[in-house]
Amino acid sequence: MDWTHRLRLRNLQMLISLAQTGNMSQSAEALHTTQPGLSKWLRELEEDVGVPLFERLARGLRPTAYGEALIAHARRIEAHLDTARDEMMVLRDGGDGLVTIGFVGASSVDSVPMAVLKILEKVPAAHIRLLENKIESLIEGLSAGLLDVVVGPSNMQSQDPLIRSEVLYVQPIHLVVRQDHPILEKKKPTWADVLSYPWALWAKGTPVRAAFDQALLDAGQKPPVTYVESNSATLTTTLLVHSNMIGVTYHRPALRWSRMNILSIVPLQLSVFGSVTLYWREDSVSRVAVKAALDGIRQVVQEFVKDGDSRQPAIGLPKRKVTSKLTK
Repeated sequence: MDWTHRLRLRNLQMLISLAQTGNMSQSAEALHTTQPGLSKWLRELEEDVGVPLFERLARGLRPTAYGEALIAHARRIEAHLDTARDEMMVLRDGGDGLVTIGFVGASSVDSVPMAVLKILEKVPAAHIRLLENKIESLIEGLSAGLLDVVVGPSNMQSQDPLIRSEVLYVQPIHLVVRQDHPILEKKKPTWADVLSYPWALWAKGTPVRAAFDQALLDAGQKPPVTYVESNSATLTTTLLVHSNMIGVTYHRPALRWSRMNILSIVPLQLSVFGSVTLYWREDSVSRVAVKAALDGIRQVVQEFVKDGDSRQPAIGLPKRKVTSKLTK
């Protein structure tokens, strides 16, 4: 008999618990079962599968490579069931479905909020969840079924065959300041001019920070002496608006902030560019709210170009599978 027929939702929860605790007695207590019963179930499952799923160590259990693979499947199944439960609740209460969108602040601070408005135009009763995080964590969440759509830096990689991606646009990096900043009095500011001020920078490890560090290297400059690091677009913008700090961001948010008279772009050209990609799960596109999210994000990108941005987006590029291993 196919051993998968033996697995039920509770069995998947047992696997996940054992992976989390690494302890048979703790998992048995959390699952309201007995340790001998849990141990017997695991032994019989390993006999059915034909490979060891856990190493028995002096201090507990550790998943083998086979166990890690099966546990990853268990977590994806559990995440899909959680999404199904939540979407049924939304539909039962009169909503039009659920979509969970992950985004990286610096690269999608402009496109994601505007796309949310497009989604609500198309599907007024949609329930939208937004999650900001590092792109590595977001891609892992997308693969696990915790997210439906991700907007963030390009060139991320995953082995999950269900993940699709599409480059939305390529954009330069800009320096930005408050509207009446003294640096704007200079028609052609130099690196020496801008580095004499304090800075509000994105944290190390973020794509926009990596681009800025590369721009400094290309220009033969050292990092600013005084700076604050943050992963929050809101915090960074607030610091810039209320001080003489200089910030770094992508073209699209810089241009929108300039149009809204919130921040101004410093006329110092940097040598670096960044690209933003749309990632999604192929098996989620049939859901109304997810399709509306994908359409809304693409529409925002197109409208931005029509509204006066001369840098054409990469809409229409072939969709590709992201098949290489995710870089940790």
